[in-house]
Amino acid sequence: MKISSYVLPGGTESYGRLEGDTVVDAGTTLRGTYPDLRALLAGDAIHRLASADGPSLPVSDVTMLPTIPKPDKIVCIGLNYLGHIKETGRDRPEYPSIFTRYPSSVVGHGAPLVRPKVSQNFDFEGEFTVVIGKPGRHIARDRAYDHVAGYTCFNDGSIRDYQRHTTQFWGGKNFWQSGSMGPCLVTPDELGDPTEPRMVTRLNGEIMQDTSVGDLAFDIPDLIAYVSTIIDLAPGDIIATGTPSGVGNFRDPKVFMKPGDTIEVEIDGIGTLSNPIIDET
Repeated sequence: MKISSYVLPGGTESYGRLEGDTVVDAGTTLRGTYPDLRALLAGDAIHRLASADGPSLPVSDVTMLPTIPKPDKIVCIGLNYLGHIKETGRDRPEYPSIFTRYPSSVVGHGAPLVRPKVSQNFDFEGEFTVVIGKPGRHIARDRAYDHVAGYTCFNDGSIRDYQRHTTQFWGGKNFWQSGSMGPCLVTPDELGDPTEPRMVTRLNGEIMQDTSVGDLAFDIPDLIAYVSTIIDLAPGDIIATGTPSGVGNFRDPKVFMKPGDTIEVEIDGIGTLSNPIIDET
């Protein structure tokens, strides 16, 4: 099952099944109990989406929101693809490198990514992303997948000069509407083995990043086990697992996103997250 969050014509936020170019608005019958997708996950009611009735609308008639519009936590992992570690000239880290993003820095599929006034060093980072479905703390590695609601695409848009101002990545990772998530959550039963999908990032149609999700240095069970030793994981929490090689900052010459560009992150079995680039006004 593929599940999207969106704004209906008229301005109501809702969610439903994504079926090709159509959304079936399950929120029509479920919003009274579960106002958004995060609440549905917290209520352990994702199974109700499969049979929930609602009107069918063309995707073009709704405005896509981030897969989880208001997650409690967005946890991002740095330097986690072996190819990306190599291109940075660093050693494989002993532990996952973690930073966080705020929900206000993330938009949905189709919404513009905003290059800030203060920098032109706006880079792309396609990422395979885990959505937590079951809460937990100190989750054992062999039980990690029990806590996964599904997977989605993420673009960890990065302002590289601000990222390098200090040793903390936070500054370059939280500019307003600089990242994106979507177009849907894909449940584990539909995706299958999460180490197999191919992930491709395209800038104006040109392939920039192309890898298997299996190239992770720390895999999904590693990340869930490690992160949950530090914080409690809650339904709707996001773990963006890192970006592969090919980012613009390590190209020669460097390649950064600019107004008029379109950036796409495509993952087998999930779909394509696409966003145009605009300048901050």
